[in-house]
Amino acid sequence: MAEVDGLTAEWLSEALGARVDAVRWEPVGTGQIGSVFRGHLAGHAVPPTLLAKLPSPDPATRELLAGAYRGEVRFYADLAPTVAVRVPACYYAVAAAEGGDFTLLLEDLAPRRQGDQVAGCGVEPLRDAVVNLAGLHGPRWCDPTLLDVEGLSLSGPDDAAMLADLYGPTVDLFVDGREHLLADEDVATLRDCVEVTAAWVLGRAERFGLVHGDYRLDNLMFPPAGHDVVAVDWQTLSLALPARDLAYVVATSLEPATRRAHERSLVASYHRALVDHGVTGYDGDTCWDDYRWSLLQGPLVAVFGCAYGARTERGDRMFAAMVTRSCAAIRDLGVLDDPSLGLR
Repeated sequence: MAEVDGLTAEWLSEALGARVDAVRWEPVGTGQIGSVFRGHLAGHAVPPTLLAKLPSPDPATRELLAGAYRGEVRFYADLAPTVAVRVPACYYAVAAAEGGDFTLLLEDLAPRRQGDQVAGCGVEPLRDAVVNLAGLHGPRWCDPTLLDVEGLSLSGPDDAAMLADLYGPTVDLFVDGREHLLADEDVATLRDCVEVTAAWVLGRAERFGLVHGDYRLDNLMFPPAGHDVVAVDWQTLSLALPARDLAYVVATSLEPATRRAHERSLVASYHRALVDHGVTGYDGDTCWDDYRWSLLQGPLVAVFGCAYGARTERGDRMFAAMVTRSCAAIRDLGVLDDPSLGLR
């Protein structure tokens, strides 16, 4: 089912395995890469509300994102039950074998609220987020059976070369028209990152796991009080060095002064959680070293996400904040200049 009009009470009764007498749908969000609706249900043994994720109504977008759509359905249906990261409960997950049609019925996380990438967040909510992240990485740390999962693979030389070729022009596209939001030193750091992209993509492949790929504040749902952050939007799932997610969320969420004061503690909290999930042979020093290495994830994802997405005023400020924070971390920790990291 790819259209919300088809999600009738009768259809939902069959999908949920419970009686739905009536349903009312309302759109949620802007729907740039897909459509999300909140359903208000009446019936027996059904949740009062749930969310339906459906493909974009635009045929070209639907076809372009078909692989990402299938990947998210695969995560909820097959992979989420094998890890410990907190995600919405999934009531139904089906994707067409060809094309971009899919339907996800997910738990409505209200009253949790989406994080704010522009504003950033406090240290303790972020600590909860990195501990939750360890629940994604730890249970299937370096699990060779992940290589057999359709749609998942480690990056190879051709992938690295293609990304390196695209990164430079994409940085130019990103900077153009956003100069007022970027400091000269951050633009220089972006261009320095381009030079080492291929080596970075291929490095440290001996440690791999499920990587969210865009684990940041806008994709995290925070409770009104306490902990228990929940991660959403699993369309960018891949296999890579797990610390990429860690470095990305820490460096893009905190202002530089706050990050400098707390990043070692945050990385230590993440590492302890990994150990609790059964990871062995991975000490805290290596985790910290992987964190430093992985800081290039921030500018990479921000630049590509901004340059090829629909441009908005908030989007410009958001991606500029992500680049500013992550480039500061790269400089602070000497990522590009430390010979021990071997990037150049």
